Amino acid sequence: LAAAEPHVDVSAHNAAVTLAKAPGSTGPWEKLRFGLDATALKERLFVSEDNVDGFLDTILCPPLCQQSAPENQPLIEVLDVTEDKSHIRLQ
Repeated sequence: LAAAEPHVDVSAHNAAVTLAKAPGSTGPWEKLRFGLDATALKERLFVSEDNVDGFLDTILCPPLCQQSAPENQPLIEVLDVTEDKSHIRLQ
């Protein structure tokens, strides 16, 4: 993280923390861990094609399905992610 970049905005019912990557750090963030202390962290994944693929594989596909040929597995593509919605195509 870029130490000089964080910003915290707190209201009566919400809190927002803005973080920035340090110079030289590249690639998308895959996940975020947060909590009151290190012993009680929750983890959230950012929306990406790899994370969506992994989520759908574990939720929709029993272990036997994972042994099927690659041509039989669904194609998942993240088309757009905004604050209001996520647009994902599944073929």
